[in-house]
Amino acid sequence: MLIFISLVTLSLNSKQRINQEATESVSDYDVQVVGFKQLKPLLHMDNDTIYVVNFWATWCAPCIREVPYFEQLREEYKGEKLKIIMVSLDFSEDLDSRVIPFMRKHNMQNEVILLDDPQSNLWIPLVDEKWTGAIPATLIYGNGFREFHAKEFTFSELDEIIESLISN
Repeated sequence: MLIFISLVTLSLNSKQRINQEATESVSDYDVQVVGFKQLKPLLHMDNDTIYVVNFWATWCAPCIREVPYFEQLREEYKGEKLKIIMVSLDFSEDLDSRVIPFMRKHNMQNEVILLDDPQSNLWIPLVDEKWTGAIPATLIYGNGFREFHAKEFTFSELDEIIESLISN
């Protein structure tokens, strides 16, 4: 009887610890879940900042490979008028189980927004009329510059674009 009670207590304590860890993991990262209507203004900001908006997902191997480059870009241009927004196209129900653990594992410091909008055939051409919806994809704009890239970036490619925009 004592062994059974101890096992039950141990099991309950483990569940509390797991639930506490899950709660802590969610609170570590503030990820907004939005529809395209809420995201759209972020694709057309008109100020003196350069915006890099990357569309990615945790299930996309090329996306995963380039995530560190966007983090490196953030560090390289800290203090400059550069804003990097990582738009996750994961399912919203995977936010706590996949997206946030991925962010923690890769120490993501850039802003992450989860786009939860099933009307992709409507919003994809609003991001860029030539975009097929394939990811990774990145929109870079600001100060009269606007380019959309449906490809995987290297750090040097990103750095070259941003350096030329920041120095103007």
